[in-house]
Order: sequence, then C-alpha cells, then structure tokens
Amino acid sequence: MLNDLIHAWLSEDIGVGDHSTLAAINPEARSTARLLIKESGIIAGLAVAKRIYERTDVSSNIQWLKQDGDAIEAGEVAFIVEGNAQNILSTERLILNCMQRMSGIATKTHALSQQIAHTSAKLLDTRKTTPGFRLLEKEAVLIGGGYNHRFGLYDMIMLKDNHIDFCGGIQKAVDAVNAYKNVKNLTIPVEVEVRNEAELMQVIQTQGVNRILLDNFSPEQIKSCISMIPSHFEIEASGGITEDNILGFAEAGVHFISVGALTHHVKSLDLSLKAIIH
Repeated sequence: MLNDLIHAWLSEDIGVGDHSTLAAINPEARSTARLLIKESGIIAGLAVAKRIYERTDVSSNIQWLKQDGDAIEAGEVAFIVEGNAQNILSTERLILNCMQRMSGIATKTHALSQQIAHTSAKLLDTRKTTPGFRLLEKEAVLIGGGYNHRFGLYDMIMLKDNHIDFCGGIQKAVDAVNAYKNVKNLTIPVEVEVRNEAELMQVIQTQGVNRILLDNFSPEQIKSCISMIPSHFEIEASGGITEDNILGFAEAGVHFISVGALTHHVKSLDLSLKAIIH
C-alpha cells in the first residue's frame, strides 16, 4: 500500500517533470542534505522517507541520526542524505509533508498517552483521517504511543447512532448484525455506541456485542454506570475528550479512550531539508 501511495504522490507532485530542477541541476550531479528539526516533539516518518529514497534513487546513502519515536529538540538533525541532486530536490517536499504531518500526530499522541500512562486505559485513534493518508496517520499514532482503532469499515462492526436510528433500535440492529455475521461466517468484533444509560442497559441485555462505546458521557456519568456493565464487555469512551479532561476519563475505569483529534485536528511539526555545501 505504501509503495502505491508513493507512486501516486510522486505523480501528483512531479507530473510530466520537475522543470525547476531539470532546468537548473545537472542530472549527474550528487549532493548532500540534512533533515533539520526546528521544533521539539516526537519524530515520525523516517521509515517513509527511507522508502521514498529507495523507490526514487537506489544510489542514495543515508546516515540516520534519529529513529521513529525519538524525542527531538530544535536544532537537531534527523538524517543526512547523499545522492542524486535532482532526486533530493524533487522528493524534498513529499518527504517533508509526510514527516511533518506524522511527527505532529506522534507528538500529540505522545502527550496525551503520557497523561494516562499510570492507568490501564489505552488511547485510540479513529477513522477521522485524511483521505489517502490514513496508513501513515495511524502509523504515527502507534509511533507516538497510542493504539489503532479499526483501520476501516471492514475489520470491525461498529453500530453508531445513525445505524441504530436507521435500523429502528439497538435490539433490531444487533440482531441484524448477528444474523449477518452468521451468513458471512465473520469473526470480527462488534462495538455498539450508546448515548445514554437506557441504551446502555439495552446493549447489556443483548448477545454478540464485544465493546460498548459510551458516547459523550462525562467521567462522572461513566463512574456511576460502569459497575453495571458485565466484565466480558470492553468499555470505550469517546466524544469531547481533550488534553484538559482525558485524565478524568482514564481514571473512570474505561478500557479505551478514542480521540478523533489525534489525526483530524493536529499541528504539523516544523522540519526542513537543507543543502550541505562543502
């Protein structure tokens, strides 16, 4: 999948040719550049940069000074690349775009996961990702110390509010899911979102549900109802969770906390690729 993505990204950016580079740089020239870190955080995307260089210039030589997941400070260098000068220039923006976005996600994920590290709750991402970039955004969450929720619509059955409303209620929706799984011989897990205590009690009384998502419950509401949930259910909290209140949700006793903002509301980390002049 990554190889296909790289091919698409290069086609998007270079098209019929990087005329700026083709016009100014000798095709046989070799040069050296460094990936300069301009902001503190968690570095991510180095493996992606490596794959891009492997796909575009097999003659490139890279000195890796950092690894994915390392804490970084402004002024440090992540890697030094020596290779075809045209290729270094033509892939510069693609590598920076990937690494800056991934590092921003890893940095935010690390900060939130550290807040709840003393609890048993796991920090999850969601499907609120950039179309075409989900693979790397979810990888960045892992690098930052978080965990992946379902990757797509195919590896978990998740009944959200609209599914339940369209179907006519929780019991009808879960019954339909159980029948579907039997027909399709599926073993993927089932999660059901509940909006209030009444819906929670309905899910508890059904068969075939693995995880309950408490949507927009406050930590106090979770504490008051969590003892009613049988131990065979996994419990997830989601909705309105921020760095200011995530600790309360983790200490309420849930197994998972999903935060869409890990991938859809994040600031990219400032990185730069600079030529080394000998």
